[in-house]
Amino acid sequence: MMKKFRLAALAMAGVLGLGAANAFAADIAKPQDEGWTFTVAPYLWASGIKGESGLFGFPPQDVDVSFSDVLQHLKFGFMGLTEARNGPFTISTDIVYAKLDANIGTPQGILASNIDATVSTFMGTALGGYSVYYQDGTNFDLVAGARLWSVDNKFDFNGGALGGSSASDGDTWVDPVIGAKFKADVGNGIYLAGWGLVGGFGAGSKSMWDVMGGAGYQFNDKMSMFVGYRAVHDNYSHDGFVNKLTQQGPILGLTYQFSPAHPG
Repeated sequence: MMKKFRLAALAMAGVLGLGAANAFAADIAKPQDEGWTFTVAPYLWASGIKGESGLFGFPPQDVDVSFSDVLQHLKFGFMGLTEARNGPFTISTDIVYAKLDANIGTPQGILASNIDATVSTFMGTALGGYSVYYQDGTNFDLVAGARLWSVDNKFDFNGGALGGSSASDGDTWVDPVIGAKFKADVGNGIYLAGWGLVGGFGAGSKSMWDVMGGAGYQFNDKMSMFVGYRAVHDNYSHDGFVNKLTQQGPILGLTYQFSPAHPG
């Protein structure tokens, strides 16, 4: 059973680790006086995870998972964010999906000779924002929105007394989110960016926070690269499912920015 808990933790590491929620693309977008500017950005978050995770009402287990453990079990992952900006107004989304598979051996093989475990995780964030400071290559935005989490853990038992049966556990919840983000050009194509978000407030998670900071380089008007460090904490529990985890690690992203009004 300890391995089941560990697999669930790997899944959450996958969904967060593949994703860098919310909008470093928004942070690096150059201010526009008018018209819409759109940004898309794939990214990778090479993070580890620590905390507590629990399934099926069993007592939560301690979790300490490295990013290499996540990659070992990862079968499929999709992650990406978009931003639309018109002057000081922004709308951003972040969609992350991950699927992990593992075959778990059992010590005695009485209840099952082995267990095929499949874990699917989804995290989607939508934010609206307004720049309270917006000039000279620098913007400071206040943002608000929601983050949707969904985790589905399925276990198929092979052999033994439970052979041919299956069990599943997980949950779906929504966290309201508020926070701020910034971007500041420092010259020679280099910029600094970061954000701080808090959420949950008992509506979904008991508490949630998400902070990031780093630097980037603008290759040209359309392309840039960003490197930084991010940490996320989530404290959620309901009906025997427990997700009390902190994940942190370096982040790397590439962004592409375009404006329909100025396609060149």
